[in-house]
Amino acid sequence: MSDFPRASRVAEQERKPSIRVSFEFFPPKTEEMDRTLWDSITRLAPLSPSFVSVTYGAGGSTRERTHATVKRVLGETDLLPAAHLTCVAATCGEVDGVIRGYWDAGVRHIVALRGDPLDGAGERYTPHPGGYENSAGLVAGIKRVGDFEVSVSAYPEKHPDSPTVDADIDMLKAKVDAGAGRAITQFFFDNELYFRYLDRVRARGIDVPVVPGILPVQNFKQTKAFATRCGASVPDWLAQRFEGLDDDPATRKLIAAAVAAEQVLDLVDRGVTDFHFYTMNRADLVYAICHLLGLRPRADRKAA
Repeated sequence: MSDFPRASRVAEQERKPSIRVSFEFFPPKTEEMDRTLWDSITRLAPLSPSFVSVTYGAGGSTRERTHATVKRVLGETDLLPAAHLTCVAATCGEVDGVIRGYWDAGVRHIVALRGDPLDGAGERYTPHPGGYENSAGLVAGIKRVGDFEVSVSAYPEKHPDSPTVDADIDMLKAKVDAGAGRAITQFFFDNELYFRYLDRVRARGIDVPVVPGILPVQNFKQTKAFATRCGASVPDWLAQRFEGLDDDPATRKLIAAAVAAEQVLDLVDRGVTDFHFYTMNRADLVYAICHLLGLRPRADRKAA
């Protein structure tokens, strides 16, 4: 009996056309990774995402690969790409040159991020001399170069470098005041963290969409290490669900699908309609979750 209410909510959701999703990828380093990426894009493209974003390494370390991936998305699919951009280890002029290059390539959406220090996450960030001081300055610079749509990051558990959540929200306000039109959150596993953060953001007068970032757990050990670097918490109940499954990938995948489904369906039940998926360049779990959200392939969608 207890399953029927959830099943009915899933069925009801399948009739709603209002769910919007976006997918995040990273540029491949090898031919094998390139094949995996484009297999994932081919699989997910028919779901008609609002956009797909391509990440940008610390200090622009993947700049050329990011640019190449974005250009291929533009040239070989009908997806709308959003290029990530950071302001680490570059002057304003150098960053502006990258922005103009994106505009000339046909990109009209940038995800603006401060970026990690060159020495890695956890090290002290120092703005480059002559560079943009922070992500709010970067947003303003992007808007000066062209009429881009700009998305920025948001942190329900605060950025590791911020002293408080309030300081983080002050920075988000500065980014929105500079021209950002959307915030995408760091991933989280406890939905209460998102809703408490959203309440504080709205109380601060920030009214742009704050899209939850969802990370399906492809590999629990890697996810836990990633969360530690990002300042995101991993609940005990999540660790318990994957306990003893290190050598059982088939069961791990089933558990991962169940965990992600519970999270997104709870968010939908509570009024969330937009989701940004950190795909890790793999489509299977993300595709399954989108199916639960009621998204179906569109026959005329051009894939890679």
